[in-house]
Amino acid sequence: MDGPAVVAAHAALQAVLKRWDHPSMRQSCTTSPRSLEVIVGSQDGWYFVRVNRRVDKCPGYANFTALEFDWFELYAVSPEGKLERYPYFP
Repeated sequence: MDGPAVVAAHAALQAVLKRWDHPSMRQSCTTSPRSLEVIVGSQDGWYFVRVNRRVDKCPGYANFTALEFDWFELYAVSPEGKLERYPYFP
């Protein structure tokens, strides 16, 4: 993965964690970076970042555990580095 892709992934991950910034959410693995998976793609200089919630990565949760159906957030990062969230609300 090239440097700009890493920066795009980090920016999207930080945006998700900022949205989750509530005292009750800081205590749980299911709302921590440990439960998130980041997928990055690129096209024409743009990076597209999908952040998936994977509670099966948390201790005590079985592989088949699902708290919601296909939770994800999608972001686009322009060639200038501007982060935009896709208007999808899980």
